[in-house]
Amino acid sequence: MRPRGAAVAADIEGTLIRRGDPGYEDARTGAVWNEVTPRRFPDVLVRAATEADVVHALTWARAQGLRVSLRSGGHNWSGAPLRDGGLLLDLSGLRQCAITPAHGSEPPTATVGPAATGQDLVAALTPQDLAFPVGHCPTVAVGGFLLSGGLGWNSRAWGASCADVREIRAVTADGRTVICSDTEYPELFWAARGAGPGFCAAVTGFRLALHPHPASIMATGLTFPLDEVSRVTEWAEPLARRLPPYVETAFVLASSGPPTESAPRGPRITVAATAFAATEREARQALEPFADCPFGACAVTRRPPVPVSFAALHEGAAAIWPPAHRYAADNLWSPESHATQLTRIADAVAHAPSGKSLVLSPVQPVSQEPALLRNMAFAPLGESYLVCYAIWDDPAGDQDNARWLRDAMAAADPRGDGCRYIAETDLEAGPARARRSYAPATWDRLQEIKAQWDPENLFHSYLAP
Repeated sequence: MRPRGAAVAADIEGTLIRRGDPGYEDARTGAVWNEVTPRRFPDVLVRAATEADVVHALTWARAQGLRVSLRSGGHNWSGAPLRDGGLLLDLSGLRQCAITPAHGSEPPTATVGPAATGQDLVAALTPQDLAFPVGHCPTVAVGGFLLSGGLGWNSRAWGASCADVREIRAVTADGRTVICSDTEYPELFWAARGAGPGFCAAVTGFRLALHPHPASIMATGLTFPLDEVSRVTEWAEPLARRLPPYVETAFVLASSGPPTESAPRGPRITVAATAFAATEREARQALEPFADCPFGACAVTRRPPVPVSFAALHEGAAAIWPPAHRYAADNLWSPESHATQLTRIADAVAHAPSGKSLVLSPVQPVSQEPALLRNMAFAPLGESYLVCYAIWDDPAGDQDNARWLRDAMAAADPRGDGCRYIAETDLEAGPARARRSYAPATWDRLQEIKAQWDPENLFHSYLAP
């Protein structure tokens, strides 16, 4: 008799590792980019090398009564792909990235695997003078990013990244491979643009619409002591909202900043603005108002507008979210202003146990043009948005930093009923976290689609406490 798992092991080109096998723990911890690895243990890990491997693994899991979780790049801060028992299907080998040039009236597109990263796309698109609203962190894979909606570079102009998804290729719970679009399996396509880690199929490929590469990308910024948070946000938020949509503005509250000639080491607030413009003149004109800050003399540092590239933007982001660190994160959509929200959370940032922790708060992080929010489960759920990151490197600090994150978010959301963005919410902070990431009607529709496409609940749904 063939041992349990032998059939699928013979069929797949990738790797199958069972709990207790050599290499299991490395594979389990390697499934999470975060150095904080949840103590959840799948029975089996399958690292797919091809789409056929995905079909074989799902067919075998269904026959064995194993529930399935999915991993593309492992950037989910809660470690949602790791579940106790069942099968972890690792799609990190599906990293293809192919560009189809424009032909006649057909615009250019990219066909990418779920494990292709933002930096992979930038490297492929830039030489062809094309662009896509990739994630801010370069190593985020498109799988989880696009399934969650995607708040990428220049999303204030281009919309949520999933707005540019034209088709998905997916393997369903019954083992079928389907191509979904606005016209083919439209319900599943709608869910694939926003359902995030609760999506009820395994996506093996995306076809993406592309944008002309901005002729000029320029960035500027001013940094102030954090005790200026109220004055800075009250000045910069209305300014940012008046600027053209191709200007991305964000506040960054840092728990520690280096000393300068005018200020000692201490917590900081930075206003960072990036213009993705058609000409250098347009970019410079769009950023000019940041040079006219009425209290600019109080700035700790000033960065005049300088040309940058998507690759350079990714390098800067990589310094904010370095690898080989420990992370916890949570976010909040709010009907209140950035001034209100950031003033409320500033004291927590100033007293963070780690000097690497920060709050990122983009102004209008995604376009709310109806055409760019059509036919998707994703929707912005507030006027202001912030993400709080606890970042540290010593395991001895796990409890203090996790507690700090929860306390900081309680300060930002004192009633505890704020809305969330599914990609970066602390899913284990409360049983309603996934549900609070969607409008009620959207949540109900997602449950209906899950019941239709995965009636036996083969795929794990949203992580909960």
